[in-house]
Formats: sequence, C-alpha cells, structure tokens
Amino acid sequence: MERRKFISALSLAGITTAIVPEKLLAAQKLETAPDAQGNEREYWSRLLYKIANPVLTNLANGTLKKNMPLEKAPTFGSREAKVAYLEIVGRTIAGIAPWLATPDDDTPEGLLRKDLRTKMLQGLTACFAPNSPDALTFDVEFQPIVDAAFLCQGLLRAPKALWEPLDKITKERIVKALKSLRNRKPFNNNWLLFGSLTEAFLLSVGETPDQERLQVGPKMLDEWYKGDGWYGDGPHLAFDYYNSFVIHPMMVDTVAILVDKGILSKETYDKVLKRMQRYAAELERMISPEGTYPPIGRSIVYRTAAFHALSQIALLKKLPADINYAQVRCALTKVKQNMYEASGTFDNNDWLQLGFVGHYPDIAENYISTGSLYMATLSFLPLGLPATDEFWTGPAADWTAKRAWAGKGFTQDHSVQ
Repeated sequence: MERRKFISALSLAGITTAIVPEKLLAAQKLETAPDAQGNEREYWSRLLYKIANPVLTNLANGTLKKNMPLEKAPTFGSREAKVAYLEIVGRTIAGIAPWLATPDDDTPEGLLRKDLRTKMLQGLTACFAPNSPDALTFDVEFQPIVDAAFLCQGLLRAPKALWEPLDKITKERIVKALKSLRNRKPFNNNWLLFGSLTEAFLLSVGETPDQERLQVGPKMLDEWYKGDGWYGDGPHLAFDYYNSFVIHPMMVDTVAILVDKGILSKETYDKVLKRMQRYAAELERMISPEGTYPPIGRSIVYRTAAFHALSQIALLKKLPADINYAQVRCALTKVKQNMYEASGTFDNNDWLQLGFVGHYPDIAENYISTGSLYMATLSFLPLGLPATDEFWTGPAADWTAKRAWAGKGFTQDHSVQ
C-alpha cells in the first residue's frame, strides 16, 4: 500500500516537466498521498492541472487539432469527428473555470492556476480567429449545441477571469458563433437546457436572446420533474447520471440568470436549488466506503462528472445541513484516487483515454470520442472555494456509506417534496 502511494505521488510530481517555468517546477514536490497528510487541495489542483494542461497548452499554441489523439468508441456513429475539438474546449472550461477565477498568489497552486488561465485566454482568442488551425466547429450537426453550452457555463462561472479580459473582437466572434446555433433545435430531452443556458449567457452579456429557446428548458424540465430530486430526461425517467452531468447544474445556472433579469421569481430558484440539494445528498450516499460508485446508465466514461451536481452544491455553499463539507471532500478525493491512478486512464502524454476505470473503449457509446471525456473536470468545482474554506480545512471525516458500514452513527434519509 505504501509503495502504491509513493508511486502515485511520483506520477503527479512529474506533471509539469518540460512545460512550465523553472520556478513552477521547484514548487512541485509531493511526497505523500492526499489521505495521509490532509493535502487534498494540492492533490486536486495538481490532478486538474494534469488533465487540463494538454488541452490548454495546445489550444494556446494552435496545435490542439494537430496533437490531440482522437480515440473513438468502437461503434462511433456517422457524425463528423471534428466536433470533438469544441467538445474538449467547452467541457474543460466548464470544469476548470471556478478554479481559474480565484485570486492570483505565488503558491505552487497559484502558479499552476495562473499558467492555465493565461493559456485559456490565449487559446480562446486564437481558436475564434479567422483561419485559425484550431478553429472550432459550430456550423455542422447538432453536437455543437451541447458543447457551446458547456463553453457558456464556464464563462458564466468565471466572467471576470475568462470573459471580461477577452478583446472586443474575440467577444463578438464568440457571440456570433453562439447565435449561429439557432438554426438547429435541441432534442426534446436534457438538450433543451443546452439551448436555454446558451441564450442565458447571451442575455448576461447584453445580447438579445431568443426568448423561446431561453425559457423552454426550465419550463419543460419542471414539467418532467419526477420527485425526490430526480428529473426525467424527457418525459421519462432514465436511471443514469444525466441529472448530475447536465440537468441540475444547467437548470440552476439558467434559472439564476432568469431570476436576476426579472424573468422568473426567486421562489423558482429556491425550488430548483432545493431539488438539486436533495439529489446531491443522494449522490453522496452512492459513494461506497471504498470510494467507488455504481457504473450505471450511459456515458459512464465521463467518470467523475457523475458528481457534477454534488460538486456544484459544495461550490455554492449549499450542502444540506446534515452533510459535512469535509466528508464530501474526503469522499471525492478517494473516488479520484481510484479512478485517475488506475493504469490506462491517461496515455503517455497525459490525454484521457476511453474507459471507466483505466482504458476500456468498449464501454463508450457511439457518440463518444476523446473530447467527450473532459466532462470529468466538472467534479473539480470546489477548487473555486478559497483554501481557507471549511471544505478544505475541516478535519478528515467519513462520508455516509463509510460510517454506515463501519457501524457508526449516520443520519436518516428521507425524501423531499
């Protein structure tokens, strides 16, 4: 066990070799596993850097399409593979944005964060420029509806860090690309929220939204609510993680803007937030004492994106009163260790590979390729909380299932109306 921890620490210690300044390398010493000395935040930030850096370094250099390995599911469908580049950019920014929005400092973590923020801003400017080698695709097929929304979600999560610093021309190009999606309608399921969130972002930056597209997502999802924290994915319930991948986070983010603009009432936001809190509590209870969770439903190769809703509730500081922030931190840290330290999760250049634990492409559905996998960043949202927050400073705590199976006291579980 100690040998495994030592090897894991060495692996993370080598994340930045040859790609960051010497000053940054000098700060990269990690000799203990995160559960040994309480250094979970360092572990999370270094791991997120490892995941995001190949994406953002290449995006900043104009070499994303050249260097990104494009691994496809064995049954990959007929859609154009070039949509994978918008996938990887949109999904990465959605997960990393809260961390990049935290203030600069000269800590080892701060240097990593500043490095990625700089690359993100350079990359966004470059990939929306005419004739860019990494120009992102918005004008073909339906998939760009999805990943434009994740791009918008990231910009909404860090407007001062990632939107306001962009030059006027780049902003105009992004707005034009987002509006170009209006000639395609989202499917009648969770996709409605992609259209609504994109229009909500446009509204937030002073653009005139498509009112029907803006409001149809929250309206229909409310009609499809099944109870006890679960929305239908369309008229019917699907027992998978899409309530976490997409539905709760995008519902809450969209409604927040509609409330701010006076389109919906504060009571509506309180309702959708309460539902998300309940679902987040259920997710926490799904984490086993060993730090595993059920591989149920489709798109499980999104890995820790299954905990997007729980991570966002923690970021919003809205965990239910009977859930300790430290227990969520400890549970998610253990899940990350189990998933990201497995052989085959990354290739030799630190790109994520298709699989659940390790590399197993056969588990990927026919719409999944390398770009799809970067939904995984969505479980890192609590890095947007300051290092002094109780999420990071609270003493290590057992999560619900760990307490239950150890014969310790734990809270009762009840449905909510």
